[in-house]
Amino acid sequence: MAYGTFAISSKALVFCRPCYGSVRDLPFSLRTPTIGRCGCVGAIAAPRNLVKPRKEESRGKDVSGARKSKDKTMPWKKLDANEFGIQRSMIPESTRMVLNKLRKKGFQVYLVGGCVRDLILDRIPKDFDVITSAELKEVRQVFPRCQIVGRRFPICHVYVDDIIIEVSSFSTSARTGKAPNKNFRKPVGCNERDYIRWKNCLQRDFTVNGLMFDPLENVVYDYIGGVEDIKNSKVRTVSAAKLSFVEDKARILRAIRIAARLGFSLTKDVAVSVKELSSSLLRLDPSRVQMEINYMLAYGSAEASLRLLWRFGLLEILLPIQASYFVSQGFRRRDGRSNMLLSMFRNLDRLVAPDRPCAELLWIGILAFHKALVDQPRNPTVVASYCLAIYSDISLSEAMEIAKTNTKQHNSNFQELSVHEKDIAGSGRKLSQQVMSLAESVKSAARKMHDRDYLANAMSKYPQAPSSDMVFMSRPLLERVQRMFGSVRRKGDGERGVPSLDRRINYKSLALGDFHETRRVFARIVFDTVYPPKI
Repeated sequence: MAYGTFAISSKALVFCRPCYGSVRDLPFSLRTPTIGRCGCVGAIAAPRNLVKPRKEESRGKDVSGARKSKDKTMPWKKLDANEFGIQRSMIPESTRMVLNKLRKKGFQVYLVGGCVRDLILDRIPKDFDVITSAELKEVRQVFPRCQIVGRRFPICHVYVDDIIIEVSSFSTSARTGKAPNKNFRKPVGCNERDYIRWKNCLQRDFTVNGLMFDPLENVVYDYIGGVEDIKNSKVRTVSAAKLSFVEDKARILRAIRIAARLGFSLTKDVAVSVKELSSSLLRLDPSRVQMEINYMLAYGSAEASLRLLWRFGLLEILLPIQASYFVSQGFRRRDGRSNMLLSMFRNLDRLVAPDRPCAELLWIGILAFHKALVDQPRNPTVVASYCLAIYSDISLSEAMEIAKTNTKQHNSNFQELSVHEKDIAGSGRKLSQQVMSLAESVKSAARKMHDRDYLANAMSKYPQAPSSDMVFMSRPLLERVQRMFGSVRRKGDGERGVPSLDRRINYKSLALGDFHETRRVFARIVFDTVYPPKI
C-alpha cells in the first residue's frame, strides 16, 4: 500500500513506506521526488473516490449523505470500511493491542474522531483515540499500568511501551457531555447500540470528527453527515457554529487547524462565527493556546495555518508581531504571494508530519529568528555562517570560512536579507561580530514575544486592528529558546569540514526538543529558505 505522496497537479507520485521515509528525511534542497530506492515511484495514482455507496444500498435509497434543508434529522449510515480503502494494517500495532484486549473482555471498542477521518482520506493520523463501552475503572483492570486523567472529561492513558493510547468511555461521555441538540431527532430504526453511538457523535466538535470505526466488523458509523463533509471538503460544526464556539472557544482554532491540514474550507456559518468571536480567544488559558498553535505549526501544515489565521483575522490576536509583518508586506487577507516567514514554515512542513512532529522550540525559534531579521536585515553570508555554526557545532571561524566558499545564489526577493558588502568586508572580525550580533538579536526577539507591553503595541501603527497582549509562552520555554538559538561557539570541537546536509533526522529527539537535533533542523530550514535549491 502507498505510504506517502508528493503532489503533482491533481495526481501524486506514490512512494512505499521505506522510500517515503528516506526522501522526507533529506533537506529539501537535496530531494529528488521522482526516485525511490526500490523504484516504487513512477506509478501515478489518481485520488480515490472517497464516498462510494455500497451496491446493496445504492438501489432505491439515498446514500449520498445530502443534508435535509427543512429537517434536522441526519441520514445515518453504516458503511463498509473497504469502500474507503481502510485496512486493519493501517492501525498501529499498539492501538490494535488495546482494541483486542478490550474486545476479548467482552466490551465494545471503536476508533473515533480525527483518526477515522484521516484513514478515510488516506492520511497519517496524528494519534488514534479509542472509545469503549467499558467503564474507566474496568479499563484500568484490563491495563493495570494505565492512568485516569482529566477532571471535566476523564479518560484513560494506556501505556504501550513509550506510546500513550487515549481510551474514553461511553458512560463517562454521557455523564459529562452535553445533552443531544433538540433539533436532532433519534435516527429511525436504530437499536440501543446505535443510540449510544449517535449520542456520543452529537457531542463532537465537527462533523468530520464525528465518525466511528469498528475494526473487527470493518464498519464506519456516520450519524451526522461526516462522510459527506469529507467528500465536499467542508469543516462544519455539529451544532450551530456560534453556539459551539461559545461553548468551547478553542474550537475556533481547531476549525482553522483542520482546514489547514486537510485543505478544507469552512462552511459559511463557521467562517462568520470565527471572525465574530475571534476576540474570545483572549480569554483562553495561555497553555491551551500554546497547545493549539503547536498543533498547527509542528505537524506539517504550518504555512497553511498561518495563511488561514491571517485570512480570518486571528493572527493579530495570537501572533501580533507576525501580523504586523504581514501588514508591512502589503499582504491582503486572501493574498496568494509568499514571503520569508511563510517560506521558512513551508520548509518546516516538508520535514515534519502528523506522525513525526517537532517540539514547539523549533517553530518559536523560527519566529524569533525571523523577527530578528525584520528588525535588522543581515547579509546572506552572515546568516549562512550562523546556520553552519548552529547546525554542526563547529567553531565560528570554521563556519565563516565555509560560508565564504558558498556559491549558491540567495533569494533576492526577501527584504530581510541585506546585500551590502560593507557588512562583511575586511577582516573576519567584522563578519564574526555580525554573526554574534545576529545571535543576540534572536535572543532579544524571543524576549519581545514574551513582553506583554511590546505585544500590545505591535499593531499600534494600524489602529483599525484589534489589540492583543496575549503571552502564551512560559518563562522556562522562553529561556530554552534563548539558549538554543541565541548562542554560537567561538571555539568548537565538533565536526570538521563541510557539514553533511543529507544527515537523517532523529524524529524522536526532535519531538522531545533535543538541543542538538532541534538546532540542526532549524539551520536546515533557514539555509533552504535563504538559498533555495531552484535558484
